[in-house]
Amino acid sequence: MQKHGYIGEFEYVDDHRAGKIVVELNGRLNKCGVISPRFDVGVKEIEGWTARLLPSRQVRSFVIRASSLFVVQFGFIVLTTSAGIMDHEEARRKNVGGKVLGFFY
Repeated sequence: MQKHGYIGEFEYVDDHRAGKIVVELNGRLNKCGVISPRFDVGVKEIEGWTARLLPSRQVRSFVIRASSLFVVQFGFIVLTTSAGIMDHEEARRKNVGGKVLGFFY
């Protein structure tokens, strides 16, 4: 979330119990959620999860003699993979699947 500019700095506060994380919000965060139970997602299934969880914007692109409509998702799905915790775009680039933790936009 910090890498994409949704949150600022954060710190872990140890209160000798469960602990707390204090997060500085940048104001860009509209919604975030947790997915429970943690579903296994393959690389080919990531596109379906983005369509299901994230809002979309429709962007028209005019090509010579043909007009096509592209759907652009905004926001991110957070996955835990064998290569670490990452967003759905990075998981798609690295060609790894994993478990869905949550989403934010």
